[in-house]
Amino acid sequence: MADKFSKERYSPSFFDLAQDITGGLPIKLVNQWLESEQTEEDALKLLDQYKIKGYSVSSDSAGLTKLTQQKGLMEILAIINQPKEIVHGYGTGIGGEGVGIWAADNTQMFYPESVKAETLLSALLTMQDEIKKTCKIKIGLGAHLGEFYYINGGLYGLEADAIEEIAENETEGGEIAISEGIYNLLPENHQFVIEKKIAHPIIGEIFRVLDGPHLANVQHGNAKYPIPYSEDFYADLVSYQNQLDDTKFGQQLADKYMIKKVVVLIERETKEIELHQVSMLTNISLSTILKDVGMRLLSQNNGVEIKVVSNLGIYIFDDGVAAINFAKLIREELVKQDLSCRIGIDVGPVLIFDLPVGGKDIAGMPVNIASKMAQDKGKLGKLYLSAAMKELVNLNGFTEMKYTVSGVEMTAYEG
Repeated sequence: MADKFSKERYSPSFFDLAQDITGGLPIKLVNQWLESEQTEEDALKLLDQYKIKGYSVSSDSAGLTKLTQQKGLMEILAIINQPKEIVHGYGTGIGGEGVGIWAADNTQMFYPESVKAETLLSALLTMQDEIKKTCKIKIGLGAHLGEFYYINGGLYGLEADAIEEIAENETEGGEIAISEGIYNLLPENHQFVIEKKIAHPIIGEIFRVLDGPHLANVQHGNAKYPIPYSEDFYADLVSYQNQLDDTKFGQQLADKYMIKKVVVLIERETKEIELHQVSMLTNISLSTILKDVGMRLLSQNNGVEIKVVSNLGIYIFDDGVAAINFAKLIREELVKQDLSCRIGIDVGPVLIFDLPVGGKDIAGMPVNIASKMAQDKGKLGKLYLSAAMKELVNLNGFTEMKYTVSGVEMTAYEG
């Protein structure tokens, strides 16, 4: 068993905070976990109330990294909005619901067990055909039938993580990947063209759906996907989506909604524990530690927290020096908590919006660059500055690095 967590690791008032301040973190669940003996039995008992069974379907856009080098943020948001609306529309049409916050290019839908496997595959084929015909970007889809934990509007658990990872890293644009749990539900006389793809250690054989029957007489749902944007911004985005060649309108939207900020992205290390449920609750508790430490340090550096979710924290600043000071301080404080992290910092125009569940989210190239420096190429314990930060701060003590991520050449400074 892992070392037991104590509330002494947190600020005295942390668990008195309102849920809208803690954002999407399940603070009530963390509190219950910390007050238990933190045994395997406690973990299973606490999580049992959140357990659901059904289909988790995740998507991820293909070729977005290169596209962001060619187009502005507003055009990118309009382009990725199109497939999200299609995925949500046909998904809700057969009884699914959107889960999580669809702020980036990825999506996640949950479908109850009552949905037939062949109906789901027909819907996924229909989605991909519609996206191919009408959208400027393609997506990969991954689907799995399994047990998940539905907490604060999102799906947790090994199986949910597995199919999300497959959609993100093992699919190409236009592809549909399904787990053997779905494949085994199909009737013997099904009319789908399916081939084996890969084997996965958690959810078994993965298959590629190449063709088959499409949806017939199923209405496209009209409900909005879980948009994080304001009504005004979403209306402008849809309007721009229908006139992407109007560069003047695109610039007007950028001027109206985007602001220049220094973005600090922190990825903390993940603690692996043998029983997944204990590991899950432990890592959610570590996220609340990152949340707590960040909140204590932000005020003295004039920064603002955007979000802390999973093992990530994102913060914004007006001043580059203040951003670096914060990054160094939070790195030191996390070390005192026996936690390593890696940090990426970039500066540029971003879009910031309030979330319906509380907290905020952010979009923009600085977030992508900070992520690629820290998450894709960074080492734990290190801090990475982008080339753009050269204009704001002294880089003495930092070492220049050059590398390629997703086909994009980058320069970063490690310290």
